[in-house]
Amino acid sequence: MEKNTDKGAGKGEKMLRKNFLAGIIFVIVLLILASLGLRTCTRHNKELTVPDFKTLSLADARALASKNDLRLDVVDSVYVKRLAHGAVYRQNPEAGAAVKKGRRILITINSMTPQMTSVPNVVGYSLRQASAELASRGLTIGELIYRTDMATNNVLEQRYKGRQVIPGSQVETESAIDLVLGLNPSDNITYVPYVVGYTAQLAANSINDNSLNVGLVKYDDTVKDYRDSLSAVVYRQSPMPVVSTNEEGEANVVGTRGVVMGSKVDIYLTLDPEKVVSR
Repeated sequence: MEKNTDKGAGKGEKMLRKNFLAGIIFVIVLLILASLGLRTCTRHNKELTVPDFKTLSLADARALASKNDLRLDVVDSVYVKRLAHGAVYRQNPEAGAAVKKGRRILITINSMTPQMTSVPNVVGYSLRQASAELASRGLTIGELIYRTDMATNNVLEQRYKGRQVIPGSQVETESAIDLVLGLNPSDNITYVPYVVGYTAQLAANSINDNSLNVGLVKYDDTVKDYRDSLSAVVYRQSPMPVVSTNEEGEANVVGTRGVVMGSKVDIYLTLDPEKVVSR
C-alpha cells in the first residue's frame, strides 16, 4: 500500500510540474502575442516619411498621398499669382517629417479664382508716391519707361500689358503696372543700389526706388520651385557698386556708379549662403 501511495504522489508531482510549465509557456505565448498586437496597433518602427506636396496639382497630391497611405485635407486657400490655380501652396506636417500610416496632412492650396483689384490713378504722382499707391492696392511696378519732360520721375502714363489702363479697371492682384515717367536731360543720372543678400522682391523694390529697371533675373540650380524662389537671395548683380568689407564681414558701399535713369540691373539668386559674399 505504501508503494502505491508513493507512486501516486510521484505522478501528482509530475502532473503539477507539467501544468506549471504549461502555464509558464502559455503566459509567455500570451505576452508575445500581446507585444505583436501592440506593435501592429501602434505601427511600431513603421513610420512614414511625408512627401513634398507643394506645387503639385490637387489631383496629383491626392494620388501621392494615397500611394503613401496618408490622408490629404484641404484646410485653406490663398491667392498666389505665379502659382498654378489649385496647386498646393503649404502643407503641415512639412515634407520629410516622420508620421504614422493614415496621418492627415493639412494643405493650403492656391485659389482657383484669381483675386482682383482696381487700378488707381497715379498720373501726376512722383515715382515714390506711385509706388506706394500701387503697393496699397496689391500691385507692383513693372517697367519704368522714361520720356523727355521738364519734371523727372513725374508719372505721365500708366500701362498694363503694354496698353494704357483706365483708373478703376479690374486686374489680378500682384499685376505689374508699367509707368511712363518724365526725364529732364539735366537731371537724368541715378546710382546703382547694392542688393546682394536681398530677396528678388526686395531687390526689385530697391532697384525701382533708384529709378532703374530689373533686367535679367536668374536663379541657380539650388532653386527648384516657386517657394524656393521666394527665399532665394541675390548673390551677384550687374552692374555692381564698389564694395568693401569690414572686420565683421559686413559690406559697405564705398563707391557708386552713376547710370542713366531707366537702365537695367541684372540679378542672380541662390539658396546657397556660401555664394552670398561681398565683392
